[in-house]
Amino acid sequence: MKKGIIFDMDGVLVDSEPAITYAAMEVNRSLGYETEPWEYRQYTGMGDDKFIGGVLEKHGGVYKSEYKDEAYRIYTETAKDKVKVYPWSAVIIEKLKSLGYTLAVASASDIVKVKCNLDCIGDVTGRLDAIVTGSDVERKKPAPDIFLKAAEKAGLEPRFCIVAEDAIAGIMAAKAAGMRAVGVTTSFSADELKKAGADVVTDSLSFLPEIAEELNR
Repeated sequence: MKKGIIFDMDGVLVDSEPAITYAAMEVNRSLGYETEPWEYRQYTGMGDDKFIGGVLEKHGGVYKSEYKDEAYRIYTETAKDKVKVYPWSAVIIEKLKSLGYTLAVASASDIVKVKCNLDCIGDVTGRLDAIVTGSDVERKKPAPDIFLKAAEKAGLEPRFCIVAEDAIAGIMAAKAAGMRAVGVTTSFSADELKKAGADVVTDSLSFLPEIAEELNR
């Protein structure tokens, strides 16, 4: 049995919400729309087109794909100061790899942002067997496509995969893919993640290797 862990990125390995929210607010401000951070929360985990465009459209604007390009430019320029790497990220990647797990990242963001976040974490890209981004699938979370694509790319069967997620849409996507889901309460409450279908909920992924071993018994 080939065991796999599929990580979401934002809210799981890095806390990028302040950075992408700031970038989105700056883009929308440049278009003449003043927005507030709380307006973006409902679009967490749905991809950055929706994250930026959903709020813009609620204010009466019309979203264009180049707005995301500008948001990513701002994001990458400010990532060093605004993206927080969780203390568990590099540690659990190394430990899970040593336990024989196949590892993948499946993020609704585009590759530009994913690579930026991986650079913030450090030298972990070589430990990953697959990276899938929002650009690789047509349907976004809560559709299961991105996790199924990650499993396929990593040579994993969905039933042997555990997904680490922080968002309701991501938990729903993992369960729709026939995978087990570990929810971390960095973006949503334990009750919200459980209601979405999480098999296990934790406030820290430091113990993900132990959780994974228990789920695989």
